[in-house]
Amino acid sequence: MNNGDLTTLTILVGILHSGIRLATPYLYAAIGEMFSQRSGVLNLGVDGIMLMGAFFGFFAVFRTGSLLLGVLAAALVGGLMGLILCVASITYQAEQGISGIGLFMFGLGASSLLFKTMLGTVEGIQGFSELRFCVGNFCLADIPVVGEIFLNHSLMTYGAFALVPLSWWVLNKTTWGLKVRAVGQNPEAADSLGINVVQVRYTAVTLGGVLAGVAGASLSISLLGIFQENLTNGMGFIAVALVYFGSWKPVGVLLGALLFSTVNALQLWVQVLDLNIPSDVAVMLPYLLTIVALALPFRRALQPAMLTKPFTRGEN
Repeated sequence: MNNGDLTTLTILVGILHSGIRLATPYLYAAIGEMFSQRSGVLNLGVDGIMLMGAFFGFFAVFRTGSLLLGVLAAALVGGLMGLILCVASITYQAEQGISGIGLFMFGLGASSLLFKTMLGTVEGIQGFSELRFCVGNFCLADIPVVGEIFLNHSLMTYGAFALVPLSWWVLNKTTWGLKVRAVGQNPEAADSLGINVVQVRYTAVTLGGVLAGVAGASLSISLLGIFQENLTNGMGFIAVALVYFGSWKPVGVLLGALLFSTVNALQLWVQVLDLNIPSDVAVMLPYLLTIVALALPFRRALQPAMLTKPFTRGEN
């Protein structure tokens, strides 16, 4: 292997490692949004929830030094914001797209205000470190290529990937998962069988909010170790798009998140290596990929039949 091959291999390993790492917030947010949409509720406020989760998670760690409290704080604020959307979109049946955008704007403004009043400037913390799985002096992360790519990530990254089989099992092998799918496809029929449609949707949307809050925390206390205004930079909207891309299935969401994050990692490496490609083109690549994926017509036929449609008991 010559030096050129070694350099190419190093770059490839770096791109794949970064792709897995960068998929973390997308997976948390998109899996949570998948539950919400499978129940029939579209949440366009994911990005705002992520911002609030990122701030409160960071602030809790900044004040206490406890990473666990940071994750719990992010999950709590995410769940509360999910409940706000439930009240607006389910109880009062507000138009789901508008109420979601309103929640996003609230999260964007509130996180910025809290940052200015409670921190004032960008601070750094010691967040989740990479797990290297060492036994004595031997670390699995030191295994060439495989260890460097797959076995050198933080606990939050492994948790995000563990959500994929867990969410598949919940949706397909549990009574609650069956209820979620039923109320998203035919809430009238579900109601006639004694399923509380409103309760199921409340639970699914609140769970989505919890995971969106954790997604924000994965940015501020794991991937970056800082909080700044508009930290997510639209990641929540990409997470919503990934649910469509993944056809409302956990494995599809995983593949979409990995594809998007790997392309994102590629554009970062393009800038680092100072290749003869305009930086604006490199930054556009992940978003162009998302637009192309969402333009595929067959995916729209797979969406839950009652997505964005309110349910009123007793109506046909």
